[in-house]
Amino acid sequence: MTLGAGGDGMEWSDLRLFLAIAREGTLGAAARKLGLTQPTMGRRLRALEAALGQSLFQRTGDGFVLTDEGQTVLAHAERMEEEALALARELSGQGRQMEGLLRLSASDWFSLHVLTPVLAEFARLYPRVTVELLTDTRRVSLGRREADLAFRITPFEEPDVISRKLLHIDYALYGPPEMAPPVAGDGTGTRLVTMDTAFGGMPDVAWLRRLLPKAETVFASNNRDIQAQMAARGVGFAVLPRPLGEAMPGLRPVDLGEAPPGRDTWIGYHRDLKRLGRLRALLDLLIERLAR
Repeated sequence: MTLGAGGDGMEWSDLRLFLAIAREGTLGAAARKLGLTQPTMGRRLRALEAALGQSLFQRTGDGFVLTDEGQTVLAHAERMEEEALALARELSGQGRQMEGLLRLSASDWFSLHVLTPVLAEFARLYPRVTVELLTDTRRVSLGRREADLAFRITPFEEPDVISRKLLHIDYALYGPPEMAPPVAGDGTGTRLVTMDTAFGGMPDVAWLRRLLPKAETVFASNNRDIQAQMAARGVGFAVLPRPLGEAMPGLRPVDLGEAPPGRDTWIGYHRDLKRLGRLRALLDLLIERLAR
């Protein structure tokens, strides 16, 4: 593809903008991603296309679709992005000072009931380190520095990610003391609080179906804390991680003769950050307090 006359002056910020639009599909979503306004995004995209002498997107009713020229630019832009990110990771990884930012990603209940005490201790030990904890359900990219450290219930498969199993968490069935406990093998008349449809393949959902096949699901959510709250308010029985169930007032464990399956928690970070002092300090504290 031939660059326009202004192509030699193209900046990396132009390609970041292009990548955001290509990934998000609309100007509005890309603008929110980059913290810009939609008119600014549109103006800069038009300037980029003019500089290249090519139309990079086809405008449709459903959003922006890459043209053939846009696909070519995408391949080069992604390689440039990876080089820029690798340089940033390597420079960050060489820093040994106990100050700066650490961005973590974990589930909401795990963050609240498992990580919070350790992070509070870390904050007292290293007051110049700022920890930013992200608890949305989206799986962040360690390669793109969307997080420095991530916690997952499945092993990490990304290349260049160093990971280890941190701990195993037991689960149990919980309900309020005033509710009659369910009977294993049937479950007729038992009300359940469980995961929503999108997470219907979770091991604890399958366990409930097997042991209580006639139980009725009356409430579902992908948020474990909400499940615990609903169970404590008498809505139904819920399978919960023990650190959460034991911390929730108004709940007691119910023994069906077989415990629900527990889950392993894995911790991962990009290999370029293995020498980052503040990351190593947090890892050491997490392993000391939680690993088992």
